[in-house]
Amino acid sequence: MGAALLAKRQGYDVLVSDAGKIHRDTKKALENMSVEWEENTHSLERMESAEWIIKSPGIPEDVEVIRELRKKKARIVSEIEFASKFTNATLIGVTGSNGKTTTVLMIYEILKNAGLHVGLAGNIGNSFAREVAENNYSYYVLEISSFQLDDIIDFAPEFAVITNITPDHLDRYENDFSQYVNSKLRITENQKEKDFLLFNSDDPILRNALSKENLTKAVLHPYGTTANQNKTYIKENVMILQNSNTNTMIDTLGFNLTGRHNLLNAMAAATVADLLKISKEEIRKSLTHFKGVPHRLESVLTIQKAHYVNDSKATNVNATFFALESMPGEVVWIAGGVDKGNDYMELMPLVREKVKALICLGLDNEKLVATFGNVCDIVVETQSMSEAVKIAYKVAEKNDTVLLSPACASFDLFKNYTERGDAFKKAVRNL
Repeated sequence: MGAALLAKRQGYDVLVSDAGKIHRDTKKALENMSVEWEENTHSLERMESAEWIIKSPGIPEDVEVIRELRKKKARIVSEIEFASKFTNATLIGVTGSNGKTTTVLMIYEILKNAGLHVGLAGNIGNSFAREVAENNYSYYVLEISSFQLDDIIDFAPEFAVITNITPDHLDRYENDFSQYVNSKLRITENQKEKDFLLFNSDDPILRNALSKENLTKAVLHPYGTTANQNKTYIKENVMILQNSNTNTMIDTLGFNLTGRHNLLNAMAAATVADLLKISKEEIRKSLTHFKGVPHRLESVLTIQKAHYVNDSKATNVNATFFALESMPGEVVWIAGGVDKGNDYMELMPLVREKVKALICLGLDNEKLVATFGNVCDIVVETQSMSEAVKIAYKVAEKNDTVLLSPACASFDLFKNYTERGDAFKKAVRNL
């Protein structure tokens, strides 16, 4: 919708084509924009001659219409590619398997609080195209998925951040992790010598990928929890940012969010802000007041001294690893959903150490049960969030944590991770 609006405002004739049914409110909105639409079909002959074909990132390469258009050498682009053609703003693009949303919101908060004219878009909030169509910001902070990067041509943010790369969405990449890694690295392929690429050097996959020559022209700015060749690092609870010939030092003890992963997110955000010459006091103040992201390690309630935590946004194994790692005491773990080619063995040490009960919430729990069935004392399967929470309530004892951290997509039982997290919170409040 954002791409259609931007294209219309740029003087293009626009056709919105959907193989499924278009909601009546969407039809009305398109008609109000004088945009033509079609549903339950794709008019291939009309698409072939289009100057731009803007593909929704959710559409995989192997669907027939895309295969046919590729054969015809049609120009298929992502919405971020199209939007970038119509703005002169400074772009800050953040990608990675985990931590994108938190890092993007941290950067946005720092820049906004420092008085910069900044917009937030991409995989969070409005699409980049809608923001460009409706606003004229000087800076955009963009959360960017691998699916969006798959269809770029010239897109090049002045600041690119890669938070980490761990196996995710492998079902989309022929179960080939290297394809997924290459997709994430596309964020830097068009960057110039004056641009910056910030990356988490604590991540061995990312560190190894970026050690290859001629991968990027951008200035590399590694950050990590130790000084080890990093330009941003932590020493005795102080964040040290090396920029040119100066060192900026920021006390981290007052930061609201805890855990190593959140410290890394804060380092990325602080580094972008420092490179934009925002004062260390402004950076520290914004990070101290930063409250976190809904559905990401979100504390819900404490009932009979057991803590209930909503981490519905953890849709892959690595995100759940961070969640389990940061939990004090024993855990009643609610997991499951649509498996994206997950390897759960990475979680085994933490599950052995912390998880007293596993509640599998999904239509197909076979893989979870096979992996952890002999490790957890209690393993229960259910297809109801309300029932999952009631079971957890019976099992949880004083100082335990009931953690919803699915490690899977939500689409078997819920519309998205937000609906899943809201269902968890409602079920907890109904206890």
